[in-house]
Amino acid sequence: MHCPYDRPGAAVSHPSEFAERPHPTGAGTTAPTAPAEPDLRHHGDAEVRGAGQGLTDLAVNVRAGTPPGWLTERIAASLGGLAAYPDGRAARRAVAARHGLPEECVLLTAGSAEAFVLLARALRASVPAVVHPQFTEPEAALRDAGHTVRRVLLSADDGFRLDPALVPAEADLVVLGNPTNPTSVLHPAGTLAALAREGRTLVVDEAFMDAVPDERETLASLVTELPGHVAVLRSLTKTWGLAGLRIGYVLSDRDTIAALAAHQPLWPVSSPALVAAEACCEPEALAEAARAAKDFAADRAYLLARLEEFGGAGLRVVGPAEAPFLLVRHPRADELRDRLRDLGFALRRGDTFPGLGPEWLRLAVRDTGTTDVLAAALATALPTTETARAARP
Repeated sequence: MHCPYDRPGAAVSHPSEFAERPHPTGAGTTAPTAPAEPDLRHHGDAEVRGAGQGLTDLAVNVRAGTPPGWLTERIAASLGGLAAYPDGRAARRAVAARHGLPEECVLLTAGSAEAFVLLARALRASVPAVVHPQFTEPEAALRDAGHTVRRVLLSADDGFRLDPALVPAEADLVVLGNPTNPTSVLHPAGTLAALAREGRTLVVDEAFMDAVPDERETLASLVTELPGHVAVLRSLTKTWGLAGLRIGYVLSDRDTIAALAAHQPLWPVSSPALVAAEACCEPEALAEAARAAKDFAADRAYLLARLEEFGGAGLRVVGPAEAPFLLVRHPRADELRDRLRDLGFALRRGDTFPGLGPEWLRLAVRDTGTTDVLAAALATALPTTETARAARP
């Protein structure tokens, strides 16, 4: 099957043990260097863990005030049935109906992290490529499964936008996020569809897509229509605050879903998690998620405006941002992060993402009141950071 977006392109990539520096125009180079390898297992929760009381969490991209009371009640009501083995049929039907797909095109997982492990183990990829900067678990899972990963590094000079020609033509597995963590870039659906082709599995991590108004640019409804194999991963962690429950799902063609399911253990998703998946697909829940997406957009615009006040102090924001977090750059980001921590804020360091260095930070979008307090802290922290830089020999 051919897609109107499908087009050939030149390939630029390199093995994971090297870091390629793309040209500012977006065309990659092939001269490798060997910087320190980023810690692919570092995640935002590490920035908050053990911090004690009173630290405002801007490091983890989970919607504040979640899970909502009605969802907690539904989950709690399921606990009386824990003696029975989980039955995922109702939740699977609900997810399939939510996306307009057959049930055989849905696989429920213990969060998207399990889905990445299943993909790495089940798919016989000879040339897997991961587009970075992005969430690091896909590459970590591929490495753990014995794959040699090719990294395709997008350029900050081009706003981390994807050029399909940068992905090697021989790649038979391509993984990327949309919107992408940590860059907050929302790639056009047509650009992603251009990567779909016969003999290739295209994996799109849409963990934050429900935080995008109208979920525009999603490929969820196209997984059975594009050439080759396309798998879209979704998570209920971010919008609904269910990181501790571990629930997500994969949307793909029947053959891919069957291959992934063959690598799952029996009863991989708990009964409370199945109840949550079903509940979050109901019309009232989808309406609430749509309202939350609009709130995120408004709060993000306010945060962006406040951060732009500090441009004279060297703070730069990647844009346009479309996810519930922002990626910012500062020449002394490590010092700034430590100083803000002393002032009560936890931010996510950026140098654990391939393609980013120590000058990058990611911060979650919160309400306008929290943003105002953060801006006051920045007014204190940035002069201190700049003074520390000036004092260095």
